Amino acid sequence: MQIAPQHRIYVAFFLIAVSTGAFLARIPDLQVKLGVDKAELGLTLIGMAIGALVSLTASSPLIVRLGARLTLAVTLLGTAALFSLIPFLPNAASVFCVLFLIGLLGGAFEINVNVEVGRIEAQLGFSVMNRSHGFWSLGFFVTAITASVIRQAGISMQTHLHWILAFVFLAGLFTVTGMKNTPAENTAPGEKAHHFALPTLGLLPLCIIGISAFLVEGAGIDWSAIYMRDVFSAEPFLGGTGLTLFAFFMALARLFIDPVVDRFGARRVGVMLLSTAATGTALVWLAPHPYVALLGFALMGGGCSAAYPMAVTAAAQRTDRSSVANVAALAQMSVVVFFLAPPLLGLVAEHWGIRSAYLVCLPLIVTSILASYALSPRKPATVVESQGSPAE
Repeated sequence: MQIAPQHRIYVAFFLIAVSTGAFLARIPDLQVKLGVDKAELGLTLIGMAIGALVSLTASSPLIVRLGARLTLAVTLLGTAALFSLIPFLPNAASVFCVLFLIGLLGGAFEINVNVEVGRIEAQLGFSVMNRSHGFWSLGFFVTAITASVIRQAGISMQTHLHWILAFVFLAGLFTVTGMKNTPAENTAPGEKAHHFALPTLGLLPLCIIGISAFLVEGAGIDWSAIYMRDVFSAEPFLGGTGLTLFAFFMALARLFIDPVVDRFGARRVGVMLLSTAATGTALVWLAPHPYVALLGFALMGGGCSAAYPMAVTAAAQRTDRSSVANVAALAQMSVVVFFLAPPLLGLVAEHWGIRSAYLVCLPLIVTSILASYALSPRKPATVVESQGSPAE
């Protein structure tokens, strides 16, 4: 069966989101199993952030040696397998260690698929970056719905994650089988690979946008179920609805927003989206009723959807240094924030209440709105060959 290269990447994004989303949906159950408070839970979850930081910094040479196909197989199937082990672990320290390994695989996955998308775009002649990330959001949406039903039915975390492992293993093998490594693009003579590039002063506004988008994403995905449980004593199904709405509107926006960006420009769309995210975050912070909070989660998901992809495009268009270095700096900082958000927000929630965890997101979102002037006024299609270069 002939499968287009970009379609394999779409499936890979979808499957990694299903694996990660299933685990995140069971975080309330993990907290109860481990018998830890929110701060201790946050420190446990930070294992993924540390692993991702190490991987994003140092895994590029290994990815180049293994190739896109083998790297995808190891990171995709390995992530699902490690998540399935967590229900058997006896304490928070052992969960931290497994999450560290998952972070290592997650960072390598992120670099690998984005590089592959960039190479595929160069061959196709049009952008598939937003759509690829859209399938990641779609995976979270699907797993949010199923996880809510599964938790409401009283199915254990162990059984749930083992079902996910079986599904991801079968679908992942089908996806990887027959996959070919897309040829690397030619680099300029004397150009060095950037395994970890620090942001320049000119890149900082785009970093703020990317970081705020991932912070909102972490707040919506990782803590929405616990928020609904602690603030409104919501049943598992209603508690999972916040994650469902967040993921649905994020996926919807990412899959269909490209024509809007082409018509109105990234700057205007960026301000609109980030303002929507700020409004949703404020609603969750102040919500007097669970349905107001659900509306807030929906607005947060749609608002943070395309901010990061648009920042990547703008970073690739900068001329102060190579697009490779700029995109690498933006991607490495932003992705690490996605993994850091759960533990940092957990510490805030434990000491000042879970509503405060959403309040602390607002200043950064407002700052990112002011930084939207740095988004590209040109169409994304002008830089499709540069978007997937964090590891090159």
